[in-house]
Amino acid sequence: MISPFEERYRTEMNDIFEERNKLRKWMEVELALAKAHAAIGNIPKDAPEKIAKAIDKVTVERVHEIEEEIHHDLMAMVRALSEQSGDAGRYVHLGATSYDIEDTATALMFVEAIDILKKHLEELKTVLKKLALEHKRTVCIGRTHGQHATPTTYGLKFAIYYRELKRNMERLEEAKKRIAVGKMSGATGTMATFEGKGMRIQELVMKELKLKPAEASNQVVQRDRHAEVMCVLALIAASLEKIAKEIRNLQRSEILELSEPFGEKQVGSSTMPQKRNPHKCERVCSLARIVRANVQVALENIPLEHERDLTNSANERVIFSTSFIATDYMVKQMTAILSGLEFFHENIKRNLELTNGLVMAERLMIELTKKGMGRQEAHELVRKIAQEAFRKKIHLKNIAVEKGIISEKEAERIFNPETYIGEAEKIVKNAVKD
Repeated sequence: MISPFEERYRTEMNDIFEERNKLRKWMEVELALAKAHAAIGNIPKDAPEKIAKAIDKVTVERVHEIEEEIHHDLMAMVRALSEQSGDAGRYVHLGATSYDIEDTATALMFVEAIDILKKHLEELKTVLKKLALEHKRTVCIGRTHGQHATPTTYGLKFAIYYRELKRNMERLEEAKKRIAVGKMSGATGTMATFEGKGMRIQELVMKELKLKPAEASNQVVQRDRHAEVMCVLALIAASLEKIAKEIRNLQRSEILELSEPFGEKQVGSSTMPQKRNPHKCERVCSLARIVRANVQVALENIPLEHERDLTNSANERVIFSTSFIATDYMVKQMTAILSGLEFFHENIKRNLELTNGLVMAERLMIELTKKGMGRQEAHELVRKIAQEAFRKKIHLKNIAVEKGIISEKEAERIFNPETYIGEAEKIVKNAVKD
């Protein structure tokens, strides 16, 4: 084993892109082509049945053996299938070019892969919804520019992730419509080998495979379709990294508001026994880089020369499988992380009070405007006493009361972060309402 995607990061997605399934998809397209030929009278009616029975007899080993001799993987499959089809073997691949078969089969594999990913994204969506509702009133400090800002809630954080995930799922469904296409148009897209019956043959083949026919193609299905799917996978990966990075930062020792799950026998470091490293979230962030990087390759595959060249072929053997497997693994990993997320409520409360009330300066400013003070004047006044509180390490409300800006009773209300979350609870409920 060379690639960690074969085992370490393996999911059920691997089954889609393994050699055996790819070979079977090729043969399913060949069978659909034979059925189309038989339907319009080009070949004997019983030929497709013989080819269908031959499919299970073709082995990966035999295809590789033939490929060693002829150095053409698709044609190796054609010969192996023909060998097992008896007198119907003469009709295998009739009128087709390699990428009629390969690109149509790739579409079938992409559809299967997207359906698997959608299932796992639904599971993640369920977990995010649960967390959003459970923590809609778990008040925490919000941070902008790495600095304490104003209070927010953990429920709102999860609701934001939930909506982003839904958008990505919508994008994936849209991309699926455009990738679920095949072609049966020959060497340069003219269908010349089918002698006037090409449109009908292509229509019958795609109906059999539950795909749409490409409206126009040359030797290949155009690579903007594949690049779009790769871009959506990268968006999903980036969203997962976003969540993972937030968990990593909130798990820092000096913050420690929450933590990814840590097993009873889990080892954090080979030398520091106390460590609880967020390595699962770090792994998500690491794999996201691969998925994003693969997008660049997919985009470069779009401008092939003339009716096509082969510069897309080798890299697509890598980028398609790794992007789907990595994304699927990341989704499953994040679902597990969020399902076992550990909250440290005492630290959440501690961090809310860490700046001696400075995070409530905005609310104090707003309250002063209610008393008749101009907004800019109120901002400048609060800015000055906030700087004084910071320098003297005194609670902001104490300075505000001492200077007669507000009363002690008003201070107790104004400086309670639990009551300054606006409509966060309502936002959360609306955000996760399907």
